Amino acid sequence: MGTHHNHSHDGHHHHGLHGHSPGGENNRMRVGIAAALTGLFMIAEVVGGVISGSLALLADAGHMLTDFAALAMAWGAFTMAKKPANWKHTFGYDRFSILIAFVNGLTLFLIAIWIVWEAFHRIQAPGEILAGPMLWVAIAGLLVNLIVFKILTGADQENLNIRGAVLHVLGDLLGSVAAIIAALIIMRTGWLPIDPILSGLVAILILRSAWFLIKDSAHILLEGAPAHIDRRAIREDLPAHVEHLLRVEHIHAWSITPERPMVTMEAIISDEASLETVNRDIKLRLKSEFGIDHATVDVMRESTSLKAAHAHKHHEAYKHGHKHNGDKDDYGHI
Repeated sequence: MGTHHNHSHDGHHHHGLHGHSPGGENNRMRVGIAAALTGLFMIAEVVGGVISGSLALLADAGHMLTDFAALAMAWGAFTMAKKPANWKHTFGYDRFSILIAFVNGLTLFLIAIWIVWEAFHRIQAPGEILAGPMLWVAIAGLLVNLIVFKILTGADQENLNIRGAVLHVLGDLLGSVAAIIAALIIMRTGWLPIDPILSGLVAILILRSAWFLIKDSAHILLEGAPAHIDRRAIREDLPAHVEHLLRVEHIHAWSITPERPMVTMEAIISDEASLETVNRDIKLRLKSEFGIDHATVDVMRESTSLKAAHAHKHHEAYKHGHKHNGDKDDYGHI
């Protein structure tokens, strides 16, 4: 007869469980260089913003501060992800980068709100702006951001941390362009409100980017199903393509990171089927059709499933039939 349960783990050799993905070191190196360049120029932009009196430069410098923090934290996240899994963190440290991405999104959101608030006050009471220094600092900022953007586009764009870093740099690029336009308009016409107006427009674009980053990272942290995995499709597809598989139940899909989707399920098979064969076929189908490398499948013959369901129903009836007021049941409920 053999054992009734074949509770099998697939994917113990998956790279994520023992450190980082093959592109992890490339990501880490690129993010580290980008962080260093951003941090150095941020200091120059703060000085330029203070000397020129430009909100557009100060807003861009403030954004570059969060940009530097984002890149530095991303570098730290990739460094942490290299640590192997242990008994306390059995999935490794890859999820740390998602937490960092969530924090980055919140930081972007707050800095954009600050820019809008400051712009509102400056439109009402514009201060003196030295357009010459403002222009040259903004042009230098644009060049630095283009270099950093080029460095980051060579990294893995599916990684939420890289996406977060790229969004930061795109915000910086827009900030630098806005500062250049504002400086040119002030030099030509002397119209000072253009500085806070363009700063506010950039902030709105930053808010949009921040929202998507927060939404995607929160979805993963809340164990949401990966975008490409629909458990309804899995429930219909597997019995149609795996011999002797009658149905699949209790399907749970989530991801450690976007690159590491995970699935658990219970598979009910016909009594004459081989547990090992069906288990293998299910995992092959999950990999080929749904791109899932790591699946935990509890395979059970139908007769065993019916017995288990009957035993559970009997236990529930017994439990409720013998429960008295003030008594706790097996789960601690009264």
